[in-house]
Amino acid sequence: MIANVLVFLAQMYFRNSETPLELYGALWPIASGNFKIWQLVTHMFMHATNNWFHILFNMFTLYMFGSMLEQVWGPKRFFNFYIICGIVAALAQLFMGSDFGYAVGASGAIMGVLAAFTYLFPNTPLYLMFIPIPIKAKYAIPGLMALDLFGGIASVNGDNIAHWAHLGGAITGFILVVLWNKTNRNTFY
Repeated sequence: MIANVLVFLAQMYFRNSETPLELYGALWPIASGNFKIWQLVTHMFMHATNNWFHILFNMFTLYMFGSMLEQVWGPKRFFNFYIICGIVAALAQLFMGSDFGYAVGASGAIMGVLAAFTYLFPNTPLYLMFIPIPIKAKYAIPGLMALDLFGGIASVNGDNIAHWAHLGGAITGFILVVLWNKTNRNTFY
């Protein structure tokens, strides 16, 4: 979370310069000429500077759900999980997403966190914005994933959400937690 906030502040500081940080750290399409291999990692520490809600929502979600996974796995395994989900999210966006300028944000990795949380704690009641009743994680999170699938397939003009990155991160998170839980034989719910 600290790295995300520090990078966001640096983005704000350099956003009006000749070389904004997004040029180097955001995930650019391969054909754009701006793509660099390190962007598979760096994009997940950057956020849209014109939308404070983007970083606030991502960091709130990471704190709420990621802290539970970190307690279960420990910091090293959680960090590895988070980075793997973010890298695969970037690859999914590169190969499935069409016509995007560049992508920034931790959302792909965070969708992996949400998928793992749902697998480990499926009956946890969640309160979603504007819905006054609790919904179990096993229904709420797959519902979010279904919305991303629709958004990725529909490809609506003006939609600036990296739906394929979200789905790539979620699928990766689910696969990793299933594999890790199989070898661990622990149940967490």
